[in-house]
Amino acid sequence: MAEGLRERKKRQTRQYISDVATGLFLAKGFDAVTIAEIAAASDVSVNTVYNYFPAKEDLFFDRSAGVVDLLARHVRGRDKGESAALAVLRELRADVEAVSPRVGLMEGYDSFMKVVHGAHTLRSRLWYIQQESLENLEKALREETGAGPGDDLPELVAGQIVWVHSTLMAWIGREMVKGRAPAEVSRGALVLLDEAEGLLSEKVLNYAVRDAG
Repeated sequence: MAEGLRERKKRQTRQYISDVATGLFLAKGFDAVTIAEIAAASDVSVNTVYNYFPAKEDLFFDRSAGVVDLLARHVRGRDKGESAALAVLRELRADVEAVSPRVGLMEGYDSFMKVVHGAHTLRSRLWYIQQESLENLEKALREETGAGPGDDLPELVAGQIVWVHSTLMAWIGREMVKGRAPAEVSRGALVLLDEAEGLLSEKVLNYAVRDAG
């Protein structure tokens, strides 16, 4: 359905508040910025900010909804004859090779990560996002394989896949903070993915292969 005028205005307002908040966080640090300051800079009320973002951390991680579903979407969209882990590795390699912002390969990501490292609440929220990603991936694996509630394999395999993703993102973040160019970091990230794949067992690499029939 086409987006209505009211919905479009709400989306635009939400994005504007988020953009203003991000600018303040990058300039001053997360803990130094208040919701009242964000509201004033956005020319809205404090209540309006809270209507769109229940917590200050939501303003910083405003696109987290897409992140927590990412790995599960990769698994659900895997090719015929492809396993869950190999589908995720393929998608991650594609993003890294494309020097994609989706994996932090962009100018300014170093500033983003410095803000995260400087705020305990953001590091805690990042951990929570990773846990949500793990839960969504486990759910997807159970549905895709028909595993019962007593089967621990979906949880174990999901943990291995999330480890690859979180290790990649942490490595890219550290390298970007060093001031390296995104294209340069991309080359190293591809090597890291190859090494990570080599550490996964055959059981993980061959789990949840989509029927080629």
